[in-house]
Amino acid sequence: MYTVIGSTRTRAARVVWMLEEIGQPYELIPHRPGSAEVKDYNPAGKVPVLLVDGATLTDSTAILQFLADRHAVFTCPAGTLDRARQDGFTQLILDEVDAVLWTAARHSFILPEEMRVADIKPPLKWEFTRNSERLSALLGSGPFLMGAQMTVPDLILTHCLVWAIAAKFPETDARLVDYLTMMQARPAYQRTMAR
Repeated sequence: MYTVIGSTRTRAARVVWMLEEIGQPYELIPHRPGSAEVKDYNPAGKVPVLLVDGATLTDSTAILQFLADRHAVFTCPAGTLDRARQDGFTQLILDEVDAVLWTAARHSFILPEEMRVADIKPPLKWEFTRNSERLSALLGSGPFLMGAQMTVPDLILTHCLVWAIAAKFPETDARLVDYLTMMQARPAYQRTMAR
């Protein structure tokens, strides 16, 4: 049994979705980021936190890859060229999409008001559009980033695209829209979002 701390309105959704996909039992404790309850497990106050076998894991990407490796799903074997490609997609999405959205969020509601830069959002939206176009070109024949196999970066990218829509970022190109529609139709994704 896994315990996930965080809500599906945060990056914890990635972890819950993975657990739904692989059919593993879990408990979701919806503590808010920065709360005393979260800081008991992660001094940074960030979610998700995964409690497993007496250990505390943090960072959604690290948790996703741990679960994928542990259950031998949604990942390519370590040490293979396919795993290197998969890890490349993960890092690309984190650097080029997630980081842009996170910077916008920080300047919208996370940083103290006096530290926010309102004028930062237009360049971030421009960068998101440019980076989305580059990512779309890498999709290949699909349907997933790695071709026929869904992997960890697919969960991260889907979460980021949904986040971008909620944050009113520009719509991505047709290929990514179709990709997102396909991913959101997955039963495990729908169960996650219903939580």
